[in-house]
Formats: sequence, structure tokens, C-alpha cells
Amino acid sequence: MRIEPAFLFDLDGTLVDSVYQHVLAWKEALDSEGIDLSVWRIHRKIGMSGGLFTNQLERETGVEMSEDRLERLRRKHAQAYRRMSSQIRPLPGARELLAWLTNAGLQWAIATSGRMETAGVNLDALGVDPAKTPVVTRDQVKYAKPDPDLFLAAAARLNAPIETAVVVGDSIWDMLAAARCRALGVGLLCGGYGASELQQATAFRVYEDPADLLIHIDELGGRR
Repeated sequence: MRIEPAFLFDLDGTLVDSVYQHVLAWKEALDSEGIDLSVWRIHRKIGMSGGLFTNQLERETGVEMSEDRLERLRRKHAQAYRRMSSQIRPLPGARELLAWLTNAGLQWAIATSGRMETAGVNLDALGVDPAKTPVVTRDQVKYAKPDPDLFLAAAARLNAPIETAVVVGDSIWDMLAAARCRALGVGLLCGGYGASELQQATAFRVYEDPADLLIHIDELGGRR
């Protein structure tokens, strides 16, 4: 009996071109709180859980992060990101890849470390209705990446064994989370991480973007 893979997608930098808008939104939020952090350092934190983000901020800036300050930062980031919503676009081949999987009868879901207040912007740009498509956001799980909770919840929504799932993401945090739940991690370069970084974080295959992944879908168990 053939076991069909279920595809679990990260959102930012994987299906939508939004990583650098997140970076600039965080930069604006941090600057407003008098916290000086270089843009490149912010980029390295996109996609990780809020707790890990906080720990790294404290280590790199020496600034203590109170709960009140963290809430202000989160709110200011979301406000700045929503102002950039007109700039958010699907990555090349993203819509076509999701349509192909649907037409091929293969299950797929979205699992993002973002909360719905920012993820909603991306879903709108992608043309995905969370009322009709399994979407798991940070609001719905206890821990985010590199913990595997998001992908485990997404697989559960599909009633699919996590061991047969393909996790597609653009960051090392996606790949580490995939490894921790024994799913197959596939990396995309369109979020800014290099191929060697993704492979060292256990990526089984690395492709340029969703369009490139679709061309090579048979390498992951999809059948054209």
C-alpha cells in the first residue's frame, strides 16, 4: 500500500515573500524602545519562537525584557507589519504548488510561528482562506519553533502521521522542528538562509523557491 506524504508548510519566506518586511517591522519596534540591534541580527531570528527570540535579544543587547516591554514590542511589530501589507506577495510558484498538491489529492497545511494578526496578511496575499484550509498559528500551540508543536498540530489537523510528513520551510528553525518530530525537512532558499545552513539543520533537500520545489516534486513522493 502506497503511503502518500502530507506537506506541512511554513509561511513567511516559504510561501510568501515577507521575511524582510518582518525584519524592518521588528527594527522599527525595537528602535521605538531604544533597543539597538542590527538588521542582519534580526533576520537570523525570524521564524523562531517568541521565547527563544527574547532570550537571544537579552544575550545580544544586554537589555532585560520584561513582560510589559515584550508585549509592547509584539504590538508595535504587528502594527508596523500591517502597514507594509501592500508589499507582501506570494513567492514564485507558491499558488501553483498548492494548487498542484490539491489537484493531485495530496494533503497540505500551513504551520507558522506568526500569530494570526500578522499571518492573516500573508494568507490574504496568498489567497488562502483559513476557514477552508488547515492553518496552525502561534496562537494555537504552547511552543513554537524550534519546538515541533506547530507541525505536530498541523499533521493532526490532516489526520496524517507526522513520520510521513514533509515539512517545507526557509529557516533552520523549521528544519530543527521537523527533525524533532521525525518529519522530513525540505529547505527553501527564498527566506535568506543558505543551503549549507539548512542542510546542517537536517534539510533532506534544498530548493530555490516553491516553483523549483514543484519542478522536483517527484523527489519528495509527489507524482506528476
